[in-house]
Amino acid sequence: MESPYLPTEIITYILSYLHVTDRKEASLVCKSWYEASQDHQFQKNATFQFPVSTSSLDFIRALGARRSRCGLVISHLDGSRLSRQVLSEVGLHLGPHLDSLALPGSSITESSLLSLLPHLTGLRKLDLHGLDSLFMSGAFLSRQEHRRQVENALRNLEELDLSDLRYLSDLSFNRLTSCTPRLRSLALAGCHIAFEFDPYRGSPVGSGSSALVSLRNLLNLLQKQASTIRSLDLSRTSITPESIRSIAQVPGLRLDDLSLRGCKELTDYSIEILCKHQKGLKTLDLGACTELTSRTVLAVGTELKELQSLSLSQDWKITDKGLIELMVLPCLSTLDLSECLHISGADLVKGLSSPKPRAQLQALSLRNCSYIRDAVMFSLTQLLGSKLRKLDLTSCAYLTDLSVHAIANYLPALVVLRLGWCKEISDWGLLGMVEPTKNCEPSDKEPPSLPFQEKPRLVTEEDLGAFRDQERASLLALRGLQELDLSACSKLTDTSITQVLRFPDLQRLSLSMLPDISDDSLVSVALHCRNLTSLALNFCPHISDQGMARALPLLHRLQHLFLACCDAVTNETLSIIALHCDRLRTLDVSMCKDITVHQVDLLQSRLPFLEKVQCRFANGTDFTMVI
Repeated sequence: MESPYLPTEIITYILSYLHVTDRKEASLVCKSWYEASQDHQFQKNATFQFPVSTSSLDFIRALGARRSRCGLVISHLDGSRLSRQVLSEVGLHLGPHLDSLALPGSSITESSLLSLLPHLTGLRKLDLHGLDSLFMSGAFLSRQEHRRQVENALRNLEELDLSDLRYLSDLSFNRLTSCTPRLRSLALAGCHIAFEFDPYRGSPVGSGSSALVSLRNLLNLLQKQASTIRSLDLSRTSITPESIRSIAQVPGLRLDDLSLRGCKELTDYSIEILCKHQKGLKTLDLGACTELTSRTVLAVGTELKELQSLSLSQDWKITDKGLIELMVLPCLSTLDLSECLHISGADLVKGLSSPKPRAQLQALSLRNCSYIRDAVMFSLTQLLGSKLRKLDLTSCAYLTDLSVHAIANYLPALVVLRLGWCKEISDWGLLGMVEPTKNCEPSDKEPPSLPFQEKPRLVTEEDLGAFRDQERASLLALRGLQELDLSACSKLTDTSITQVLRFPDLQRLSLSMLPDISDDSLVSVALHCRNLTSLALNFCPHISDQGMARALPLLHRLQHLFLACCDAVTNETLSIIALHCDRLRTLDVSMCKDITVHQVDLLQSRLPFLEKVQCRFANGTDFTMVI
């Protein structure tokens, strides 16, 4: 009996319920299903990434036949004939339909790029970061004819990334930016920017040489395009406090996003001036600006009332002072305080307890904040409630099962939870149970045991029966989890992993450095978390070939697998991977003593998407394969 004919509209409706990877598989069923998968609703903001190869030529032509807008990320371009042919096909078949273009890890020539750009009349985003070969000679766009062609192509360009260009000169910078009158976002992270004579210090900070981009030319651009530029990235530059003050006070400049990560010369006073003149900032990254103190936090909390995202990570001089003011910023939704070593979180609780309008945090990172304790986490979880979607508590070493109970009870909307290196967390925490109180009364015959002699009581079958009947929330309550990191939570065993890790939407999971989990945990995870794309099992000595043989056939979407130092894993696992993991892109089998380089080579020949294999010291060799 033949299957009934379904209209394209019905098939499209069915496909709309599928995960993107399943939709790709379904499109191969027949011609009508393929045509339905090409519906416009599935192609919005699509970006395709691929390296230069002969097969990419046919792929580019197929994209061009659809005539829908898309973005491209093309890697490993060089001066070869094949690279030139790939760029030629992009210009010919995609041309005005190309929305964004990035060329990472490439060394293309000026002539190759100039032959492509005039065709990209609809380009809105251009990423040239790290392409030193384009700018090394200083002659980029030196011909007037080329500038006219590029200006015509880039007249609608909104985002330009020139990060990590060692040889970007004033001349090249001026020529290129003169072709982008509607520029909204400019990235110069990691560029060598020459700063001019500093009247405050009375000494030259930079030469202003045309061999480097100078502050004078950057200011000229900001003044000319003050009405359009809304985003600026000057991370990892040697920008001085006086320079940032000059930029902040450019007439008419109203920045929404500013990144100054790793600008180590900045001072509190310069940030105070910045906040006074750029009150409309919505995103501010001050991470790794190591001279900043709580004065900066106070300035941000006082002046930037529209701020939505703030990063203060690795600002080691910052304390709790000023965090109360931050918590009453009504629009603040993302806060990164990772590696702020002196923060205890008490003022976060006070600020969130304020009767005034307060921050509606959706993402909070307290990674490596070692002063965070259970009492603070218990209060924070209740105050943050159902708004919080991402929580990073990696290396908050003093948190215990009480914090896990609070997270499970009060943060039901979590999508990302990172608890790596929280070594006091045990099975009881994940199960949502309280470990029964130990008998503290000393025996008449035996002296009382010392604290370091006591071991935590293991969960029994009777305990698990109580767990299944309980009302207290276990980690199972976080049904929407998409990423979970339990690395180095060394007290966890199969008992909690098999009972609790049952998340249908989970995509990324790390169980690395859990010495007591076995194949039972691996198989249970594969059975209940079938959407996994990344699985880390490094340093899990009891994970073996038998577990892999049972688990991998269930993980059809797996793209990244990490098995370093899994001594029970052998070449047999590589055969299983070749048979069932046809989407695998990254594999790490470093220091697996029974895996051979020959078998790794064979695996690479059988998996079409495998890009990188780490096998350092596997079978006594030191080898890394990058495809």
